Amino acid sequence: MAGPAAARYRGAVTDPFFHAPSLGELEAVAQQALATIPRELREPAAGVVIRVEEFADDETLDEMGFESPFDLLGLYRGVSLNRKSVFDAPQNIDMIFLYRRPLLDYWCETGESLFEVVRHVLIHEIGHHFGFSDEDMERIEEQS
Repeated sequence: MAGPAAARYRGAVTDPFFHAPSLGELEAVAQQALATIPRELREPAAGVVIRVEEFADDETLDEMGFESPFDLLGLYRGVSLNRKSVFDAPQNIDMIFLYRRPLLDYWCETGESLFEVVRHVLIHEIGHHFGFSDEDMERIEEQS
């Protein structure tokens, strides 16, 4: 049931779901998608934890100005590499949050492969880890 775009990724099994994937299943999709991201992005982001949750919490949604929890597919929390210093004391672990229900809604609404949706969100959030602009991330995604 893999889409044609997924064939670009060696060994990628995409959208084998006949039901809404669980948190664990979506995490497995995220790990598989992460493995297809260009090495120059993936390797420096190796220490970033990827966490899948149902929705962003209310505090995050309020902080970011979202009215609906379905509007936020993913989020990078941490200090981007372009702002880190070896002199700074580590504060928190860099994390990428993927939000299951909004991702599934987007997947159903667009008809895109869930693998592609998750991969796109991961690239976007890893880009924030690097301090990249949205334009930089779009260019990277087009090239990969």
